[in-house]
Amino acid sequence: MPAYVIVETSVTDPEQYQQYMAASPGAVAEGGGRFLVRGGEHVVLEGDWQPSRLVVLEFEDLAAARRWYESEAYQAARKLREGAARFRMVAVQGVG
Repeated sequence: MPAYVIVETSVTDPEQYQQYMAASPGAVAEGGGRFLVRGGEHVVLEGDWQPSRLVVLEFEDLAAARRWYESEAYQAARKLREGAARFRMVAVQGVG
């Protein structure tokens, strides 16, 4: 069953964050994932949630999403964004 990683991020240092943006696609691909959403325009339809940037990744299943998150490749990319952005990230099982 597919799994989706949903990320809300607020960039605080755009220059440093560019390093993370350059490194993360390789880590995602290496982990078997793919980007469905990477930034882009969004519209709040209900409630008071005002995310500044959203990312959605798709993986084969929750185990694959966890392996990607814990992988050396992603952890190295993650270090590049330390101090450059605030992240909220969840993985959720999709419907098959």
